[in-house]
Amino acid sequence: MALRVVSALKLGLRGPGSGLLRSGTFFLSATQHRLEKMPSSIGFPVTSRRPFSNHRILVDMDQTLGVATMKLKNPPVNSLSLELLTEFVINLEKLEIDKSCRGVILTSNNPKIFSAGLDITEMHGKNEAHYAEYWKAVQELWLKLYVSNMVVISAINATSPAGGCLMALASDYRIMANNPKYTIGLNETQLGIVAPFWFKDTLVNTIGNRAAEHALQQGLLFSPDDALKIGLVDQIVPEDKVQSTALSMMSEWLKIPDHARQLTKTMIRGPTAHRLLKQREADIQNFVSFISKDSIQKSLHMYLKSLKKQKE
Repeated sequence: MALRVVSALKLGLRGPGSGLLRSGTFFLSATQHRLEKMPSSIGFPVTSRRPFSNHRILVDMDQTLGVATMKLKNPPVNSLSLELLTEFVINLEKLEIDKSCRGVILTSNNPKIFSAGLDITEMHGKNEAHYAEYWKAVQELWLKLYVSNMVVISAINATSPAGGCLMALASDYRIMANNPKYTIGLNETQLGIVAPFWFKDTLVNTIGNRAAEHALQQGLLFSPDDALKIGLVDQIVPEDKVQSTALSMMSEWLKIPDHARQLTKTMIRGPTAHRLLKQREADIQNFVSFISKDSIQKSLHMYLKSLKKQKE
């Protein structure tokens, strides 16, 4: 069964968007590839750390642990702008080919927000070519995370709606700060936007069909307690324990042999990723057609106007 899934995913990568997962797919060579990536303390000092960053992504690579921490830094609310999406994917690709990196912790540089989600300004008042470019970048972010060779743990330090929730859902394990003021969920319908099928698939795979149907139609945002109850997050901890808990949990995940974990991940997640790969261009066109509608543009305009008033 695992080999059939791997073969199917390989076929999908030969079509449009081939190379999309070149550093993050699980093929038959995965065993050898990841064994080569397993870190060794030989040649590394006890505190072997290598920080690097762009404008919107901060990366701290601990080569001794084999774990990188990626922090979103796009003030004021870590919106997923085209620039952030591009930088994120580039940095994730760097980590995928880094032989010392086996795991990634996703978090925010802003203690008050994980990510507010998709950047509405990228979807309003632009031309169709821009909308297509932006949506392709959103697709790529999800695909890179969802089938990454590495263990991906989200350290959700604050509120994470919409696209921020999607990033967390694409990870292998989710830890959220236990503050009743924080929320998480796919709330697109509240903005007059329809979550695409792969958003829906990811949520259904996580919390089940009935709970996902209820959450998506109403655009629900869940408190940490409620998110834990439905399985949207795996663990809630005090705010000052989010990062340390993520590191502790990562050490448990890294005890599992990489090749076995990767092939199992592919067997489970491969069909969902392959479904988007088969329909990638159609999904882009659907998004462009939808977001270009006058009614949607008016809705987004009103939302942006309300945000501006809140700041005044």
